[in-house]
Amino acid sequence: MIGLISATAAGAAARDRLAAAWPDRTRVYDGPVGDAVRRAFGECGQLVCFLATGAVVRLIAPLLDDKAADPGVVCVDEGGRFAVALTGGHGGGANDLAHEVGEVLGAAPVVTTATDAVGLPGLDTLGLPVEGDVAGVSRALLDGVPVALRAEVSWPLPPLPAGAEGAYTIRVTDRLVEAAEREVVLRPPTLVVGVGASRGAPADEVLALVREALRDAGLSAASVAELATVDAKAGEPGVVEAAARLGVPLVTHAPERLAAVPVPHPSDAPLAAVGTPSVAEAAALVRGGDLLVPKRKSVRADGRPSMATCAVARRPGRGRLAVVGLGPGARDLLTPRAKAELRRASVLVGLDQYVDQIRDLLRPGTRVLESGLGAEEERARTAVAEAREGRAVALIGSGDAGVYAMASPALAEASDDIDVVGVPGVTAALAAAAVLGAPLGHDHVSISLSDLHTPWEVIERRVQAAAEADLVVTFYNPRSRGRNWQLPEALAILAKHRVPTTPVGVVRNASRADESARLTTLGGLDPATVDMMTVVTVGNTASREVAGRMVTPRGYRWQSAQEVPR
Repeated sequence: MIGLISATAAGAAARDRLAAAWPDRTRVYDGPVGDAVRRAFGECGQLVCFLATGAVVRLIAPLLDDKAADPGVVCVDEGGRFAVALTGGHGGGANDLAHEVGEVLGAAPVVTTATDAVGLPGLDTLGLPVEGDVAGVSRALLDGVPVALRAEVSWPLPPLPAGAEGAYTIRVTDRLVEAAEREVVLRPPTLVVGVGASRGAPADEVLALVREALRDAGLSAASVAELATVDAKAGEPGVVEAAARLGVPLVTHAPERLAAVPVPHPSDAPLAAVGTPSVAEAAALVRGGDLLVPKRKSVRADGRPSMATCAVARRPGRGRLAVVGLGPGARDLLTPRAKAELRRASVLVGLDQYVDQIRDLLRPGTRVLESGLGAEEERARTAVAEAREGRAVALIGSGDAGVYAMASPALAEASDDIDVVGVPGVTAALAAAAVLGAPLGHDHVSISLSDLHTPWEVIERRVQAAAEADLVVTFYNPRSRGRNWQLPEALAILAKHRVPTTPVGVVRNASRADESARLTTLGGLDPATVDMMTVVTVGNTASREVAGRMVTPRGYRWQSAQEVPR
């Protein structure tokens, strides 16, 4: 929860705007400001104070205890011009919160944390448990002092200026080790603990078994990603509580799926009880990996039979492929999620002209693999191959990456050995529609007129179907120097079903500095004025020009009964 505190009418107005934008995330604290700050500090994970920074410093100073546990505090000035991350920049999330507040209020985020200021990822912001000399190693990275990266297990990290040797060390491991001097230990969630349990098995017994198995194998509990078991144990109280106390999810699998997993120690007992010859080992290995701890049973102090079993596997290192839509070109139409993925990636793959659009958003050290037009399939293969090496990869495309862009060839190459994340973007059709007015207010379709990948006979059938169905049509790739006849052919098909005065919107370079737009008609459009940077939107029989804008009503009520297509 985010506590909101203000002292003046101007501060309260900005406070209320934030509260309205985030009704489920915020709580307003009224009353004397000092009391409000103290109450919010004790009850909330973050605070936004619409006060002077000096006042907030004096109010929170007696409350500060540990930067890893204190709430993140952001100050917003009376004029709503700046959102200042005051304390808890990383641990309390104040740096990210300052950016979020800035997005809502139109305020400039002010972040003074050293790593953020120069574009380095904070070691305590990677989403992994971290131990050791975070401040010292971070300072070394900032100062250009050699830092060694020792990855004992594979995990996709953002770009870090670290090499094979150095006086300081970043160690990526799931082993039970203590950080040495001048060392940071990052613990990725690589371990899966499979658990079997009799009905009524106590949580203490399950938990003690798991912790003992990890300790004896020299493995860190901080790297446990999940507890896994058979579906029949999904509601077993002792197993559920053990997962909760470890702070990891409980994942269950169907018995037939577990039964198909080869294990070293199958047994008839679980086969009879839950339908699989192995629970603990099979649940640990069901998604692949190496068995580090074979099945072992709990030992009860009272000498009674064991009620729990467990096994531990290290799952294969998985790379991460983010397929990112950059939008139509304008920076303010690039989504916050897309920006975050670009900064998370250690490898960027994309068309050279798209890379140029966002190069300034990349972190220092990001490896850029760019190529020219016509190399889409090669870029897809490259991105997938980089992810299979365990790296964090961003594959970029214009508009939405899933619409005539890179998501399709990439996902055709990718198998289930990597994690794939799709990041939506504003499409060219939507950007053009916003410029024209509301041409997509009713059913519509997008059709590419490029026959480089699709035979013209197929495209022609699709245009014909759209014409007969009275759909608004947006044409992508309408005309190039080598393809100058497809657009006239498509318009001729539509003209058989629509009157010559049907509105047509023509938008070139939508949202960019050289954007141009015009409204014409189906009979008046000159195809020679269209190129590959243009989106052509042809209305349906209900579309109209209203005050210079192209509008397609949500229904056909604007037409008389005689005009409704049948």
